Amino acid sequence: MIEDVLTWVGALLGATMLIVMALGSLVLDYTDLRGGRTQRTDTPTR
Repeated sequence: MIEDVLTWVGALLGATMLIVMALGSLVLDYTDLRGGRTQRTDTPTR
């Protein structure tokens, strides 16, 4: 019985970790995209 509970707890923790890692990468991609837009200038570089 306790093995079943620990298995489910481990599975839930693993799934939660995967979701958090995926959301973290999306946040980093969004801030990179936003930062690239705000740093552009109107004058061309030579």
